[in-house]
Amino acid sequence: MKFADFKPGQVFEQGPRRVTQEEILAFAKTYDPQWFHINPEKAADSHWGGLIASGWHTCGMAMKMAVDAVLGESESFASPGLDYVKWLKPVRPGDDLFWKGIIKAKRESNSRPGIGIILWSWEVTNQNGETVLELDATNLFDISGQEKDKA
Repeated sequence: MKFADFKPGQVFEQGPRRVTQEEILAFAKTYDPQWFHINPEKAADSHWGGLIASGWHTCGMAMKMAVDAVLGESESFASPGLDYVKWLKPVRPGDDLFWKGIIKAKRESNSRPGIGIILWSWEVTNQNGETVLELDATNLFDISGQEKDKA
């Protein structure tokens, strides 16, 4: 997508994306080796009642869905970060995840000509309609050489 194609209020969706125990274990062993992410037996006898994905893994899965739905062929080249991230429910093996991105605002940079800025909210839900992740993100778009868009 081109920066000019984005409009406040626009909604994008992607999914389902099935989560496997193997990927939960692989991610956690490498990046977040807490016992409730890497030890199915101990996790089964815990507060969680079973293995759960790392929140960072959930963010990574959301990122992949955002790329597949919107960013993959876009002019987006970077993100300066997130303003908000909240893990509301655990993600478990066998869950199907659904991603939704909602454009909140769009503008051109005042300090860096040729840069478009999108502010959007992401929500990831599971197969039961329960929200497992919410975040607010900013993406930067290369709009140099294009007609100015003052949306």
